[in-house]
Amino acid sequence: MVLRAVICGLLATSLGLAAGCGSSRRSEPILGPPPLDEPPERRGEVVFMKQCNQCHPGGAGGLGPGLNNKPAPAAAIRLQIRSGLGAMPSFSEKEISDADVDAIIAYMMSIRTYEKGD
Repeated sequence: MVLRAVICGLLATSLGLAAGCGSSRRSEPILGPPPLDEPPERRGEVVFMKQCNQCHPGGAGGLGPGLNNKPAPAAAIRLQIRSGLGAMPSFSEKEISDADVDAIIAYMMSIRTYEKGD
């Protein structure tokens, strides 16, 4: 009998505490994973490895010419990707989105190895 009263008392107390403890947050709950903003260079590296690395391994020359020693401006890189001048194939927006082209450009700018006087 005493044990039953103790259990009922503990249960009532724990339910009362649980109902009284709540978040002070009054807005909608945050759903989904937290946004992880990765730098565009990292995203660009992933896309580069998927789409470009076969011909320009690590930005160096291979089947295609080296890229990491060329001081090409972003507009020229974008034109080359979209138009595919010379032996390079063109890549449409369906193949590489505009955001991914921007990320590739950021990655290519980050791996440049040329000297300012070159």
